[in-house]
Amino acid sequence: MKALTANRLIDGEVVFWRDGAWVEQFANAQLFDDAAAGEAAVETAKAAYTEIVEPYLFDVTEFEGVTVPVSYRERLRALGPTNEPTHGKQAQ
Repeated sequence: MKALTANRLIDGEVVFWRDGAWVEQFANAQLFDDAAAGEAAVETAKAAYTEIVEPYLFDVTEFEGVTVPVSYRERLRALGPTNEPTHGKQAQ
């Protein structure tokens, strides 16, 4: 499975693709089981370069019934900074 991410140009916020729009929470991200559908979403997202920077797909997996990013980098992007649990997306 994969999800699509990018950074929003106006404020640098990490965003995730969901049915043709960008959302801020990883939990709301659209998941792609089909590689062709994921690549099509990337191409559609690239058309929005006036809003976002460098969209790309990343691997996700299910762990204890919850979908999570596979790589540590993407976990950080999904949850926010690790310096303080009251900062960033993990505080929400």
